[in-house]
Amino acid sequence: MPKEERKMAFSEGMGFDGSSIKGFARIDESDMIARPDPSTFAILPWRPREKAVARMFCDILQPDGSPYEGDPRYILKRNLERLAEKGYTFYVGPELEYFYFRDEKHTEILDEGEYFDLTTLDAASDFRRDTILALESMGIKVEYSHHEVAPSQHEIDLRYTYALTMAVNVMTHRIVVKEVAQRYGYYATFMPKPIFGVNGSGMHTHQSLFRGSRNAFFDPNDLYHLSAVGKSYIAGILKHAREITLVTNQWVNSYKRLVPGYEAALYICWARRNRSTLVRVTMYKPGKEKATRIEFR
Repeated sequence: MPKEERKMAFSEGMGFDGSSIKGFARIDESDMIARPDPSTFAILPWRPREKAVARMFCDILQPDGSPYEGDPRYILKRNLERLAEKGYTFYVGPELEYFYFRDEKHTEILDEGEYFDLTTLDAASDFRRDTILALESMGIKVEYSHHEVAPSQHEIDLRYTYALTMAVNVMTHRIVVKEVAQRYGYYATFMPKPIFGVNGSGMHTHQSLFRGSRNAFFDPNDLYHLSAVGKSYIAGILKHAREITLVTNQWVNSYKRLVPGYEAALYICWARRNRSTLVRVTMYKPGKEKATRIEFR
């Protein structure tokens, strides 16, 4: 929208046809309103500065102004409010894996690199650098990046933050990775298993609950420094793993990744350190109580 429309956008929202978005709304309930959240305002670094374009994420509303129940942002906000009522704050830190290909129609790789490879074995070092610079210019903190296990596979990890903020950051990350690749004349994909016989791409998500400034997952007296809250949290994920998988693994291709031999989680189980389990508990480092967390793989 042009900047002249922002006053109405913030007060009333902008109308759109929800039924034209596959899986969003039925034809008889197509009228929807998108109201931008000004806290998500960021200038797009790949657009010309003299003709700047910004983005904002929107809350989706019914015509009467009530939240649309199918809006993922609303669902997340509602659950974060339920957590807050119990005194908890939810923090998330994802590992985002993806591939670079020559174009969008084929799976021709750019390099034969492996985990942590550099120089000639990592053809995309510049892509990742420019992606990180773009993310940081948009206020998104990057922890680190590296070549992943499979040829032409890469990972850019974001610094953990509040769950709602991270949801915005992850969606932004995905777009920025694709935009930068396109600028170089290549194609980036987050498809779970684009190439048979090599590791697929996942989004391993580190999670923790805090009570104020205290990590609710940490217990100094437990053998594994994991509190009862942390253990119950793991138990909840294991109990509802099948239902959660409907959301986290929503494509047919997702299940081509879930095969033996490629570090993908195949069973409903948890462990410490083991990087093939559904839930991994990271090792405790003395003095790093706030880093106690679980990794949902």
